[in-house]
Amino acid sequence: MKKLTVRDLEFKDKKVIMRVDFNVPLTEERKVADSTRIKMALPTIRYILEKKAKKLILMSHLGRPKGKVVDSLRLDPVREKLEELLEEKVEKLNDCVGEEVKRQIEISDKRVILLENLRFHPEEEKGEEEFAKKLAELGEIYVNDAFGAAHRAHASTTTIAKFLPSGIGLLMEKEINYLTQALNPSHPYIIILGGAKVSDKIGIVENLIDKADKLLIGGALAYTFLKSEGIKVGNSKIEEEKLELAKKILQQAREKNVEIVLPIDHLVVKEISRPETKEIVEVIPEGFMGVDIGPKTVNLFKESLQQAKTVLWNGPVGIFENPHYAEGTKEIALFLAELPNTTVIAGGGDTANCAKEFNVVDKLSHISTGGGACLEFLEGKELPGIMAIKDK
Repeated sequence: MKKLTVRDLEFKDKKVIMRVDFNVPLTEERKVADSTRIKMALPTIRYILEKKAKKLILMSHLGRPKGKVVDSLRLDPVREKLEELLEEKVEKLNDCVGEEVKRQIEISDKRVILLENLRFHPEEEKGEEEFAKKLAELGEIYVNDAFGAAHRAHASTTTIAKFLPSGIGLLMEKEINYLTQALNPSHPYIIILGGAKVSDKIGIVENLIDKADKLLIGGALAYTFLKSEGIKVGNSKIEEEKLELAKKILQQAREKNVEIVLPIDHLVVKEISRPETKEIVEVIPEGFMGVDIGPKTVNLFKESLQQAKTVLWNGPVGIFENPHYAEGTKEIALFLAELPNTTVIAGGGDTANCAKEFNVVDKLSHISTGGGACLEFLEGKELPGIMAIKDK
């Protein structure tokens, strides 16, 4: 790791301001619906506290309040959940900058303090220096552990690093290390691409096609590729305007000797809302749409994965949110969980949800906490939140 990390910093008796990604889903009762992101930040929080920091000041955004105070997006439910997971009292303030915030940090008897939603201030998303300076005044050291926001050049993710000694947290370090493995893999290297849109995946494909040995394509993505090859896809969801692009990708892959594996059978229905119409077919008839890969394709994918040393999994291979159409994704997830001596990296929001849904979170090598940040990293882009931290 060439960036300075928490291991390179001295925290004893210091006030530490740390950017975390607590942008978590809330229930209607304003309880945290999924605490994964809070849990992922705990190792860095505990590390800094163990190193005898005087105070740890946490800052995050939540949702999209667009620079205004939105009561339903206050961080109180997050404080509650964090306190429970950390097993330590956490104080939450009603703003994130200003003299009153400074005063409250000074007089607080708690070691961990959570600032209010950064995005209640429009200056945060604009990356404004003055706002970043005000945040920096609250601490003596800055730590960025918010990989999920690393692709945003905001005040709390990049600009603040100009004003304080800075390092990345343990989660950010883990993300960078694993995603770098996806860019410099051990072979055979197999990429599973699913999800709906060709446009979302094109950057990854262009950046990784030279490195991959095989590309397994499922999900709605597959129907655009199949149609570009002249294969009938019935009423399946496709991106008409991306057919040429899909054709070009397949052509490129063949030129580079990368094997592309497309579905050879499908679970189809007449309408998504009518699971009673489902059947398995090899050719999708008119009036039907594909909603999952079929059993022959599942076996074909498994056969390919058997030899892999590195697997990058990005996107479900069917409509996994609906239990009627989840079998293909579930089979692949469970198979990946049992692969011996294989580094399996799962990236992108939906992929993390699949892993949770099928209870394989602890069995895969790494599940990225960043949706957009993960995609941009895999596309080979430099992320401003990482760039802002000095090299060792």
